[in-house]
Amino acid sequence: MSYNLTSPIVELRNVNFAYGERVILHDVTLSVPQGKVTALIGPMGSGKTTMLRVIGGQNRAQSGEVLFEGQDVTRMDAKQLYAMRRRMGMMFQFGALFADISVFDNVAFPLREHTDLSEALIRDIVLMKLHAVGLRGARDLMPSSLSGGMTRRVALARAIALDPDH
Repeated sequence: MSYNLTSPIVELRNVNFAYGERVILHDVTLSVPQGKVTALIGPMGSGKTTMLRVIGGQNRAQSGEVLFEGQDVTRMDAKQLYAMRRRMGMMFQFGALFADISVFDNVAFPLREHTDLSEALIRDIVLMKLHAVGLRGARDLMPSSLSGGMTRRVALARAIALDPDH
């Protein structure tokens, strides 16, 4: 896949967001290059998850611009938002794994939810993604038996299961 590395995939321009009177994002400007992995790092409560929700269209910025490939996220309908989200892989700090299903089923979840792939193909993709993060042998483990590092690697495998563009 080729990327235009000169144009950003995601842009925030002077974005503001608040929950009532509590300001979370104030005049945030951010440019995420196409084809690059980008990390949001900051202390708890600094707005990382809120920023991801604004980028993904779950929360609407009160002012400023939120663009995905130059398109205004706030003007996207549900179908366009869904298509945009499928092209992004997001991984949260603590993994956000489903506690009651195995590592294999956690990684398979987005494939089962968002594709019509056969179970045989899903199996191959899941094993490939687990292998890529060094956890092929952990497929039958439950999240409660994983170390913190293993949990993050399972979350990464799930985030890349759909082969996101970005």
